[in-house]
Amino acid sequence: METLEFKIRIKATPEKIWSVLWDDETYRKWTAPFCEGSYAVSDWNEGDKIHFMAPNGEGMNSIIEKKVPNEYMAFKHIGEIKDFKELPVDKYAENGSGYMETYRLIPDDEFTDLVSQVDVIEKYMDYFKEAFPKSLEAIKELSEE
Repeated sequence: METLEFKIRIKATPEKIWSVLWDDETYRKWTAPFCEGSYAVSDWNEGDKIHFMAPNGEGMNSIIEKKVPNEYMAFKHIGEIKDFKELPVDKYAENGSGYMETYRLIPDDEFTDLVSQVDVIEKYMDYFKEAFPKSLEAIKELSEE
């Protein structure tokens, strides 16, 4: 497993970017490079479960490990979802449960740096290296509107 880091400079406030990141309508837009039609099912509270879903019923079962509004969000991926049902965590654990995905907003004058880190296994390395920058560009575009 390797931790990849992606960064983009956005001419918007942390509050605006935070809204783009986690409001349902814009979340669906910026996550499209990962999977067209993807969405999240969550109350977006620290400690709560969150399901990252694709329209075909597959996805990730995760926990919001840390949330500091307008600053930082951390997800811990604990299992997979198939046919809209959580798979037993022990099955996912064989591949190494506990992958992290984080988003940090760092304001600097009229700009904000969005820094995201994600734990990735070799099998998905190229996929993330291609999709993540496209997603960040979408976040930038939506935030600077």
